[in-house]
Amino acid sequence: MATSNLQLPGNVVAHDFASPPLLADALASKVAEQLRGAVDQQGVATLVVSGGRSPVMFFQCLARQALDWSKVVISLADERWVPVEHADSNAGLLKRYLLVGAVAKARFVSLYTTTKTQEQAADEADSLLAELPPIDVLVLGMGDDGHTASLFPGSPNLTEALAETGERRCLPMMAPTVPHQRLTMTRALLATARHTVLSVQGSGKLNTLRDALAGDDVAAMPIRAFLHSPLDIYWCP
Repeated sequence: MATSNLQLPGNVVAHDFASPPLLADALASKVAEQLRGAVDQQGVATLVVSGGRSPVMFFQCLARQALDWSKVVISLADERWVPVEHADSNAGLLKRYLLVGAVAKARFVSLYTTTKTQEQAADEADSLLAELPPIDVLVLGMGDDGHTASLFPGSPNLTEALAETGERRCLPMMAPTVPHQRLTMTRALLATARHTVLSVQGSGKLNTLRDALAGDDVAAMPIRAFLHSPLDIYWCP
């Protein structure tokens, strides 16, 4: 089974790899190349990544890439509403595996703030993201339910979060199948990225992707919001 079995739109390019290490290395090399190009052209580059367990190997490979990291801004597509010290914090994950060595010179823009409510945290993150430079590279993941970032099917804020246009950059989201509630960048912000990558592993995710490509109800499978724009898919078994 491989992405060659998928009916992909013309602006979507698939890259298949034999193993997670090969995917991580190739993706890190490509992302670093795109960031270098942005630094050369603009003097600054912005990278937005997704958290969870799957990207750890990619983060480790990216941290070894030669790049003037002092000219890079890094942020997260989404975050669990937990302190950085919590085991499930995406910011904590980045601090352990990406924001190390030379990459520690990058400017990290966190979505999490120590406010009393999730709504206040989203408001504060929204204000911070207003000052985020344009996104050069966005690396997305995808859940078995077709969510990406923290754009979850059935979340009360999903309609607003999936709006194609709008001033809102970050919203609080309900994650019905996981223990922590989330903060997420909105589709309107994520869609501004110059380069977007979807990184997925396993035959299960490939089946989810096939289902997403077969329909057009974005609310049912939010990953669909990104499948008809220029996109690189990196997949391995």
